[in-house]
Amino acid sequence: MSRPDENNDTDFEVSKALKGTAGWFDDRFGVARPVRTYLLRKVYPDHWTFLLGEIALYSFVILLLTGTFLSLFFVPSTSEVVYHGSYMKLNGIRMSEAYASTLRISFDVRGGLLIRQIHHWAADLFMAALIIHMLRVFFTGAYRKPREVNWLIGIVLFSLGLIEGLFGYSLPDDQLSGAGLRIFEGVLQGIPIVGTYVAYFLFGGPFPGHDIVPRMYITHVLLIPGVLLGLITAHIFIMFWQKHTQMPGKGVTERNVIGQPSYPYFVAKTSAWFIFIFGALVLLATFASINPIWLYGPYTPVAISSASQPDFYMGILEGSLRMMPAWEINFLGHTLSLSVLIPFALPLTIILGGAAIWPWFEQWATGDKAYHHVNDRPRNAPVRTGIGMAAVVFYGVLWVEGANDVVADKLQIPLYTVTWISRIAVIVGPILAFVITRRICLGLQRKDREELLHGYESGIIRQLPTGEFIEVHQPDSADRRAVLEAKKVPAMLPGPGTEDPNGVPAPASRGMLGKARAAANRAFAETIPIEADGHGNGHHGNGHEVTGEEHEAVAAPGSAGEGEEE
Repeated sequence: MSRPDENNDTDFEVSKALKGTAGWFDDRFGVARPVRTYLLRKVYPDHWTFLLGEIALYSFVILLLTGTFLSLFFVPSTSEVVYHGSYMKLNGIRMSEAYASTLRISFDVRGGLLIRQIHHWAADLFMAALIIHMLRVFFTGAYRKPREVNWLIGIVLFSLGLIEGLFGYSLPDDQLSGAGLRIFEGVLQGIPIVGTYVAYFLFGGPFPGHDIVPRMYITHVLLIPGVLLGLITAHIFIMFWQKHTQMPGKGVTERNVIGQPSYPYFVAKTSAWFIFIFGALVLLATFASINPIWLYGPYTPVAISSASQPDFYMGILEGSLRMMPAWEINFLGHTLSLSVLIPFALPLTIILGGAAIWPWFEQWATGDKAYHHVNDRPRNAPVRTGIGMAAVVFYGVLWVEGANDVVADKLQIPLYTVTWISRIAVIVGPILAFVITRRICLGLQRKDREELLHGYESGIIRQLPTGEFIEVHQPDSADRRAVLEAKKVPAMLPGPGTEDPNGVPAPASRGMLGKARAAANRAFAETIPIEADGHGNGHHGNGHEVTGEEHEAVAAPGSAGEGEEE
């Protein structure tokens, strides 16, 4: 694809089909030059990992469309009715209007069951894509300056997604969702001092009450989607303004953006990606049943179904509740149910709270306040990657424990044995994951160093005159060498007790905080050095030379680039 002229707008050709509409808007709003300069010529790096965020975006769009359809037929009321619908197995059963309307959507509204299934699968895909997208951002260090705010927006989006999902699958008022609501009420009541009041006002009285479904409905279809829409818009706008990060490669620097223009390349690709995502969700909804509420029956407080688990993204809370032993204490005349409060607060604090403060912790530990527009390879940041894998294992253990009854049944293991295994694994597992991941990263760095110094193994075997067989190593290509040489190592800060030539201790190394910072700094700076032989870059790339004001957008030969005016 040819490179647009960054200083001349007249060379940018627009199809005839678009000229008429564009001319109409330009005559009235004067948008031609801004759209041509900033939107149509904006460059997007061409890397598969950037599609993860688009999956979450398009899943949210599909959620809005299908949710609008479902809201036309759903009745958010807990008033009792006698069911006389198409599903004969529940004929004559007393149930809430919410459950009856969900059955009507599923069996009587044309296309209703398909839309319900698409909506539920889209919700799961939205949360899954959000999690994987955040992991990609974390492992590559894309949250660093100047993108800390966008990272926090992502964490808030995930948190709101948890609440939105909980309220969404609780609306049908079936037996499974009712059990989840009962747990939710217990968690609220476990909050010290205000918990009972919050639960009472939310449910409108003793559980289950008559107000919870209408209130969840308003929250689910109006309040949280509005906030999500605003945050997603802000997230995209900030990304557009700050420009994409990009993966290391030939010609990639902190001052350029290498990729393809939004029109027609990115527009065509992202449109096809939306159609593909929508088609995949339709196939899932058609052939993979999810949340068959007619099998669970209407909610009644005196019954409970076996193998009842929430959607995967809530499994961490379910697992922590099942894992926690009974523990209550009396404090100032109040009973604190720690067996509920700790499972609710601790895992989310570790995962979400740790993720929120991490950019500033890493900046404090490394002393790196530079702007970062080029991502790290995960192997080149062993501590960060190890911490990320520890969090994944921590989350995974709690998720599996959320189905401990199913695990015990399928593996023929006593239930309490599964619980004790999870109690040990939730502590030991993340530690092992950190140690193993860190060693793997360092091993991969050693492999990169050998490849940079001696080339890659070609698979060609030759016999020397002496009879010895050797494998021929070929030199790396320029593109591959650019990736290997892109490794940056944080600068080493003064260690504890370090003095300047005048014998004055470094201020940053004093006291317990200074010792902690020095230890963290050495952990982040741990690396396998690349010997300088004309190919490697040694320790020169410390990431402290480039400032944000120098971040221009230029293009490498053969690719489109963004002009300085952006």
